[in-house]
Amino acid sequence: MFKFFGILIGVAIRTKKPLDLHLAPIVWKLLAGISVSLQDVEDSDEMFVQMLHALKNIDVAGVDESNFNEIIPLESFKAQSWNGKFVPVVVGGDGIPLTFRNRKEYSDQALYFRLHELDQQVEWVRMGISHIIPLPLFTLMTQTRLEQLVCGMPDIDISVLKTNMRYRDVAEDSELIHWLWQTLEELNRDERVLFLKFVSGRSRLPVHPVDMPQRFQVMKIDRPIDSLPTSQTCFFQLRLPPFSSQAVMAERLRYAIRHCRSIDMDNYMLLRNADEDVIDDVI
Repeated sequence: MFKFFGILIGVAIRTKKPLDLHLAPIVWKLLAGISVSLQDVEDSDEMFVQMLHALKNIDVAGVDESNFNEIIPLESFKAQSWNGKFVPVVVGGDGIPLTFRNRKEYSDQALYFRLHELDQQVEWVRMGISHIIPLPLFTLMTQTRLEQLVCGMPDIDISVLKTNMRYRDVAEDSELIHWLWQTLEELNRDERVLFLKFVSGRSRLPVHPVDMPQRFQVMKIDRPIDSLPTSQTCFFQLRLPPFSSQAVMAERLRYAIRHCRSIDMDNYMLLRNADEDVIDDVI
């Protein structure tokens, strides 16, 4: 499964078709082959690092051997893993009691465990990636760049859409188009994602504008004034009726992007597989 996931990542990079992945920053760093540190663990699980720091320095709070086990609920060398379960941090950790004297050793072992807990899984994923992309190329990029290549840009740059435009049945310098760009510039970050999903079915743009599979199209359609805008995601096309004002356009567009969720290319395969599993269960 992990190797297959790596193949998907490699395909996303090779085909320049972003995936809707939400991985912790430390995972992207490991996939890029970059060493991780305490700071990386803290960025993903601040509470865990704070607990280890407090345990190491618990004597400052007046805790000693006599009352240590009354204050600390842990009884052995076990810690919470990335998936939330408590597991031994060393071989045989279940049988090693946590005491005031060995608390610092425990903290060091728990941190080491977290830093290397994903090593095997990451190695399998990287093996999958290597079937599509040569891994030595990863030495040329940061974890942020790797995430962008796999998932696309997190922020929707309206200027990218504007420079990759095609107008149909409407002039570029028309009032309708002027209102459109004004409306899009006014959208907040979340609304821009919804807009991109509305017109393309995806939530992110590729890293490079030249990698956009299609030009963004805006088409004027003959419908009653102030009707709702529509889209054709397979053509990356926004279809605009006539509007009485920019304010009305903005209101109608916001309504459309918030309430039209019928197409989601980011999660299409996941949803389809889930539906097939349900059908199999019924059969």
